[in-house]
Amino acid sequence: MQQEEMIKSIPSDRLQFFPIMMFAIVMGLAGLTLVYKKVSEALYLPSIIYMLMMVFTTIIFFIILYFYLSKIMKHKNEVKKEFSHPIRINFFAASSISILILSMIYRHTFDPLAQIFFIVGAVLHIFFTFYTIKFWINNNLEMQHSNPAWFIPIVGNLIVPIAGKGFVDDTVLYFYFSIGIFFWIILFSIILNRIIFHTQFAPKFMPTLFILIAPPAIGFISYVKLTGSLDFFAQILFNLGLFFTILVFVMYKNFINIKFFISWWAFTFPMAAITLATVLMYDLTHKFFYGLLAYVLTIITTVIIVLVAKQTIIHMNKKEICIME
Repeated sequence: MQQEEMIKSIPSDRLQFFPIMMFAIVMGLAGLTLVYKKVSEALYLPSIIYMLMMVFTTIIFFIILYFYLSKIMKHKNEVKKEFSHPIRINFFAASSISILILSMIYRHTFDPLAQIFFIVGAVLHIFFTFYTIKFWINNNLEMQHSNPAWFIPIVGNLIVPIAGKGFVDDTVLYFYFSIGIFFWIILFSIILNRIIFHTQFAPKFMPTLFILIAPPAIGFISYVKLTGSLDFFAQILFNLGLFFTILVFVMYKNFINIKFFISWWAFTFPMAAITLATVLMYDLTHKFFYGLLAYVLTIITTVIIVLVAKQTIIHMNKKEICIME
């Protein structure tokens, strides 16, 4: 497959610049895999697509994990720089989110592996959450450091109840959900302040605006998973996710001329999140509109991920990724 060329062998002189943001690739692919799993269950698409993507996504995850572990062993100082960078630090949580989504993918297919992925992902993510918040508190950050990537360590807490239902007691899952919902509201206020009253994002960070979609969309799925009801609050979360999806598409001119950066993968997981939320909404209401919207969003998410993957392969072949910025 062409995609396998995306993560090909990286020369040692480029390994030190292998970015933690590469785990956003797994988030996007795993999100799309989960979309096809849920669509095959609720909207009767062939399950073979999901099965093939499950294998492929798992391979990509372990390839990226291998290279980043190699970087940790051979270039510790570069890893420390990323771990103390006001923006890149947020992407470390992308690794734990990837593991949690893999747990969801393997649920009911291979439960023992799903449970292992869940435990590792949940423990790793709560560590990244505490470390990142501690970093925000202990460092004098500037307003220009704030961007929607700050949501990544927070959104992962909302994924834990979805992946962990049935694996651990609900008390633990409510703990994660509470953290995610509380800090989403706080951080959204900060990001909106930055967007309206301060300088615009650098072009490479414009795709991160799509991350605004993820917290309410994932929060909706998580809330329904915990409570089992489609109540007023659940409706608010879903409609906020839908609102932000429409908003970023209304702003399409902000994205069409952006030069490729690895941050383009920020387009992908939020689109998968709102697609999953729409599939769940259809499953709960059986309204034709939500079924149609789920199909449309599945197609859009697939097209976006294919285009971003294609650009990633092209720029890796040009050796424009994993280089010093």
